Amino acid sequence: MSDAQHWAPRDPDGRPLPAGSPGARGAKEEEGRVKRPRRTGPRRALPTWRMLLGTLLGVALLLIGGLIAGYQLVDIPAANASATAQSNTYLYEDGTVIARDGEVNRENVRLSQVPLTVQRAVLAAEDRDFHSERAVDIKAMGRAAWNTLTGKGRQGGSTITQQYVKNYYLGQEQTVVRKAKEFFIAIKLDREETKDEILEGYLNTSYFGRNAYGIQAAAQAYYGKNVEDLTTAEGAYLSTLLNAPSAYDVVAHPENRPDVVARWNYVLDGMVKEDWLTAAGRSATRFPVPGETKPATGLSGQRGYLVQAARDHLTSTGVIDEKTLAAGGYRVTTTLDRAKQDALVDAVDRNVISLTSDTRAIDRNVRVGGASIDVDSGEVVAMYGGVDYTRQYVNNATRRDYQVGSTFKPFVFTSAVANGSTTQDGRPIGPETVYDGTNKRMVVGPEGPTGYAPANEDDTDYGAVTVRTATDRSVNAVYAQMAQDVGPGKVEDTAVGLGVPENTPDLTASPSIALGTATASVLDMTKAYATLADHGRHGTYTLVKKVTKDGGTITLPARETEQAVSRTAADTTTAILRSVVDGGTGTAAGAAGRPAAGKTGTAEEDKAAWFAGYTPDLATVVAVMGQDPATGAQTPLYGALGLTRMNGGGPPAATWADYTAAALGDTAPREFELELQEGADESAPPTGEEPEPEPEGTGDTPAEPTEPTETTGTPSEAPSPASPPGRPATSAATTPDATGGGTDTGGRGATGTAAAETAETEEAPGNTGGSLEGVRGARPQAP
Repeated sequence: MSDAQHWAPRDPDGRPLPAGSPGARGAKEEEGRVKRPRRTGPRRALPTWRMLLGTLLGVALLLIGGLIAGYQLVDIPAANASATAQSNTYLYEDGTVIARDGEVNRENVRLSQVPLTVQRAVLAAEDRDFHSERAVDIKAMGRAAWNTLTGKGRQGGSTITQQYVKNYYLGQEQTVVRKAKEFFIAIKLDREETKDEILEGYLNTSYFGRNAYGIQAAAQAYYGKNVEDLTTAEGAYLSTLLNAPSAYDVVAHPENRPDVVARWNYVLDGMVKEDWLTAAGRSATRFPVPGETKPATGLSGQRGYLVQAARDHLTSTGVIDEKTLAAGGYRVTTTLDRAKQDALVDAVDRNVISLTSDTRAIDRNVRVGGASIDVDSGEVVAMYGGVDYTRQYVNNATRRDYQVGSTFKPFVFTSAVANGSTTQDGRPIGPETVYDGTNKRMVVGPEGPTGYAPANEDDTDYGAVTVRTATDRSVNAVYAQMAQDVGPGKVEDTAVGLGVPENTPDLTASPSIALGTATASVLDMTKAYATLADHGRHGTYTLVKKVTKDGGTITLPARETEQAVSRTAADTTTAILRSVVDGGTGTAAGAAGRPAAGKTGTAEEDKAAWFAGYTPDLATVVAVMGQDPATGAQTPLYGALGLTRMNGGGPPAATWADYTAAALGDTAPREFELELQEGADESAPPTGEEPEPEPEGTGDTPAEPTEPTETTGTPSEAPSPASPPGRPATSAATTPDATGGGTDTGGRGATGTAAAETAETEEAPGNTGGSLEGVRGARPQAP
């Protein structure tokens, strides 16, 4: 504004205007207005309220316009291809067919055929407000999107109407376009069909696992009955499958039963909350274990196990959603080598199956699992799941419900070397470190006895022994103390780093971890041993090489490798495991005729026997398990195959040797190239005279045993000043071991003498530790 505004107004001839004239009055009013200051500094970048209001109105108009346009443009389409889904084809790595997974199992029923309690169980699990809500729940969708974006996991916010639209009209792909179509179709469908019609469609199109689409097919697949005959408990179980169809099949995945039962209880509790079930009826309900599956005959023999494992690999790694894969049309090329696969099956048949007899009842309980991984590529080249998929549905190579026994012990030693751990008196832990191998010797912590005193096999006293000999003979007393010296948490971290899944049942940070109470699968243990074979490098292991559909290729995760533990730690472990094969409990594995390292293991009460081993080329694990075919309960294998005891050095090691010799028969033997810990001597004899233990550096004697508590039982003899001077003390917590132990496998639920007296197994399990410096995920680099 110019300075002229401060002058009195004038006529064109220059004279001032008379007072009261229009021009004069306007000028005066202009002079009286308050001048608005200009926006300066950071405020200039901020929008005004007028701008914000205009923007919000514009966005609102666009959204309204988009909703109107979407509603007008998106029509209810015809049923999608899943209504007539195709089969998937699974191939060996050379392109020859393993199997096709069969046609989709579907049988539609009317809603009136589904018992009301079963309908309500589904609503309690998936959408309790279904009958009163709109077709879409904007609030739930927003909450699900927020939880997904903020890292709380992928969350579902769809109503049953939206799920039905996805199942029947669209597909399972996770795209913005599909979600938008689902939104508009659900709104239209809700205006054109009744709630009962939508619920009927949902029940007939949902996938329940076992290749069953719809509630009727699921009733037959899991309980061998028609939907009309389902009980409330059975309906509640089937409703849990909608959340995770294959994972919640407690027959195929018994290790997931706690999660399944929790979900089942959630459903029933929801029914009570909604007044759909009385409290008395709820308390009288028992979990209804489903029956065995009846696989298609085309999946007989090993084929079904291989197909199941490939499916699980694709879905667990997020390559394909389970429901999308079930819709079919995929061509899956696995990493399985046909010749090696045949060699593994032949080895199991010769060393286990052919030795069973119809005259021995215990032989009906024999189960075998096996897996083999190429060390360089990380590819699973062979797998043995059971005698026949149509007879024994559970894949023994991937199940996680048997203790791994002393095959876990190498992980304790690896963790000790990787972490630079020492005994109580400061001696570095290595192959020649002397420990006290006295039977039922109590594990000692920095504050004295811990209350945990595992027994050695056959209650044998070994006295002062080196770690190498303790490994050869699977001395529980030594390895339980070593786990305490290293720190059970560090041992657990090391095991996870090597390849044992973090969520493995009973993988507990206590001294008993050394005895293999964890229930990792055969495939899990193969991955961990392959990491040792590859000098401590842990890679992404895979069972699938290529996936295509309709001429297009599905992207698979790239193989990633990291140094899980130092090369020195892995190679020094290999050195002592060579002694096990050369002159320890695993000498039967030497029949492979190649340089080999390995470890035997036996679960509590001989319920499973393991051999885990490797050459520079191939890592393979074989386990023989006991399971009652009628009840599914784990059983001891005393007397199986005509043997007094079933241990890892018997049929498992013989099977391993037979398979390894055949699988590598056309290649020249390779020697291990090892970089050992300073002072480790690979050429040391596996057994023989033990060196005298070194005197304790501190001169301190362990504390006297503490009084036993009611929860831990009566501790075994605590160490005393008269114990061998080479006995190490520990550096971890001294709380009595909560997981028990006492057998060579560290049997669960017992401590002290009470547990030790139950020792019957040949050796304790041993896992490989995984991460270093006590922090899971922190991995030292190779030197």
